[in-house]
Amino acid sequence: MGNLARAAAALDRQRGHLFPWVPVLFGIGIGLYFAWPGEPDRWVYLTAALVGVAGGGFALWRPGGLAALGWAAALVAGGLTAASTRAHLVAAPVLPSRYYGPVEGRVVALDRSASDALRLTLDRVRLSGVAPGEVPARLRISLHGAAEDRSLRPGARIMATAHLAPPSGPAEPGGFDFRRHAWFQRLGAVGYTRLPVLVAAPPSRALRLFRLRMAASVRLRAALPGDVGGFAAAVTTGDRSGVGQATLEALRASNLAHLLAISGLHMGLLAGFVFGAVRLALAALPVLALRWPVRKIAAGAAMLAAAGYLALSGGNVATERAFVMTSVVLGAVLADRRAFSLRAVALAALIVLLLRPESLLGPGFQMSFAATTALIAVFGALRDHEIGLGPRWLSPVAGVAVSSLVAGLATAPVAAAHFNALAHFGLPANLLAVPVMGLVVIPAAVIAALLAPFGLEAAGLEVMGLGLRWILGVAHWAAGLPGARGYLPSPGPMVLPLFALGMLVVILWQGRARLAGIVPALAAFVIWSAAERPVVLVADTGTLVGVMTPQGRALSKPHGAGFVAGIWLENDGDSATQTEAAARWPGRDGLLRVIAAGPRQIVHATGKRAALGLTGCSKDQVVVSPVPLALDGPCLVLDPPRLRATGAVAFGADGGLRVARDPARLRLWSGPDR
Repeated sequence: MGNLARAAAALDRQRGHLFPWVPVLFGIGIGLYFAWPGEPDRWVYLTAALVGVAGGGFALWRPGGLAALGWAAALVAGGLTAASTRAHLVAAPVLPSRYYGPVEGRVVALDRSASDALRLTLDRVRLSGVAPGEVPARLRISLHGAAEDRSLRPGARIMATAHLAPPSGPAEPGGFDFRRHAWFQRLGAVGYTRLPVLVAAPPSRALRLFRLRMAASVRLRAALPGDVGGFAAAVTTGDRSGVGQATLEALRASNLAHLLAISGLHMGLLAGFVFGAVRLALAALPVLALRWPVRKIAAGAAMLAAAGYLALSGGNVATERAFVMTSVVLGAVLADRRAFSLRAVALAALIVLLLRPESLLGPGFQMSFAATTALIAVFGALRDHEIGLGPRWLSPVAGVAVSSLVAGLATAPVAAAHFNALAHFGLPANLLAVPVMGLVVIPAAVIAALLAPFGLEAAGLEVMGLGLRWILGVAHWAAGLPGARGYLPSPGPMVLPLFALGMLVVILWQGRARLAGIVPALAAFVIWSAAERPVVLVADTGTLVGVMTPQGRALSKPHGAGFVAGIWLENDGDSATQTEAAARWPGRDGLLRVIAAGPRQIVHATGKRAALGLTGCSKDQVVVSPVPLALDGPCLVLDPPRLRATGAVAFGADGGLRVARDPARLRLWSGPDR
């Protein structure tokens, strides 16, 4: 038997188990688009179209095991095409340069920034002196100081005087690209104001649902003051503006931050509660239970409740994903299919990727489907091998413990890769908090919503508040334990794909060959453990330099460019503050910061006065400045005119230079020079 025949036989043995691979292959195509060096040329799309047609034609012409290879090629080509199509469809103007002046627009979203400032997202934007074709479709401004006005209403047209800039690129080469994230949100500018915001026109009849959400949020926060009310508003309306930074940090450090986002857990708990309540109520009436399809009616009611929750919560990406997953499960009940199966998860993943291909890159998508796939695989194996979880009275508690353990193990590598941190006490914190969310908070929220039209929601909200106070108490307890968080350096770009592919082979492939998936999964951790961080990092504004030393990364300034400094230290797996990291820099006196980095000498002029003192330089020097320089000498100068073209700059251990914005490899979202 030849290799081709053996491959056909192996694939034929997988018959009936290949559908879960559909979103995997489609996702590989999406990943190819985003990993492509530069925006793909026309020949790439032509090749993808030919591969897709040829693959589909081959599968139809030659049915059998090898047909799967044809469909695989077609799915990969389809994923690449879908991602490109989405990227072009969401295209919107990006502010070409920095701007300071009057801003007018309609409020379409409110949240809080990392600095705990109220933040407005505006559409229907007007900017003074900016050409109509360059005015962003949407922009976001943070309100600092006296500018914050909690009376701002959704849908109102506001006027402000603000500082704006195009969305920034990665803080370091290969890092998270906010420009790409903003592109798919159609955000063409971000900025801030410290001046009062004026309401130019009251809310129109549009955005009624948004105003209803914010009204519900205000009512919840009035009934439950403080972070408890902010938490309640976050899990019901999606409004996180009432949750303080200290509470957010405690939730992150205890691995309970997922309870704050309206995700599959909340949607599943809500749908499960409604499904169970409706089914129990109908089953209690024999005249209905014997004549009506009670289970399907309950599934329909749960689906309606989930749709209402989606609308009330604002329909962000995470909630859309949760609704799709919940609808697929409930749809399986309506179609008399097994509700919880890998096929259902695969269908949900495929729908999400078709609607928003860019979600593949986000931690939300990756963690949601990692947890769901692992849970279904583990509990399916327990069911198939008839392994119980102890006595009947203990099985619910054991089920929660096993669920938390499996979900935590499945999502830990993804969370660590994206956030560079591990919550060491996340498992006990989840064991103490998640059951309370399911048994107390969500049911109380549903009861409060049902009683609200009659003005009787206070009882439900009080019970909900008790549950949320318990969860917040657990979060602060776990976050306050010694060594609550561990820090890890950022992995290379191949670590997560390798790990995901290996674990998918272990879970989805049938037969002993699935054990081969352990090899790429282990290889991912080996590559991660050997990851090297850049020796030198330069901010894209020239305002900060970071050099790796035996004590950790030394920063050239204790203040300023704090956002960039935080990202660098986080990616290093370093828990130091910017001030602590700046103390590692030798000879911090004076305006010039000088440090040796291998064969190079790094010179950072921290401001205009320091730059004026520089007239020449030598070949082994790299001179960084936040203002333009004209130096005599063969050194490498990194000042604003050069950094506008390159973005952030990094030097590796081998001395090689990497840039965040390669002019030869621009993407749709690369944006203009600032």
